[in-house]
Amino acid sequence: MVLKEDERFVVYSPVLDLSTSGQTFEEAQKRFVEAATLFFEEITNKNTTDEVLTELGWHKIKNDWQPPVVIAQESREVAVAL
Repeated sequence: MVLKEDERFVVYSPVLDLSTSGQTFEEAQKRFVEAATLFFEEITNKNTTDEVLTELGWHKIKNDWQPPVVIAQESREVAVAL
């Protein structure tokens, strides 16, 4: 998912609960790939892959991890009285 917040682009992945941003769409995408790569390297190096992915809702089928399936995505405006 890519959002525009003021002058920055924010990339967010709900299946990893991971986000990053950049000044351009391309920079934000590149940074997200870097962040996701570091995320997987870190959980692999710390030997916490099973624990972390399970907490994120992933399921292991045989030897393959399957992410949770996003079934809907929508935007809604919410009025908040301050």
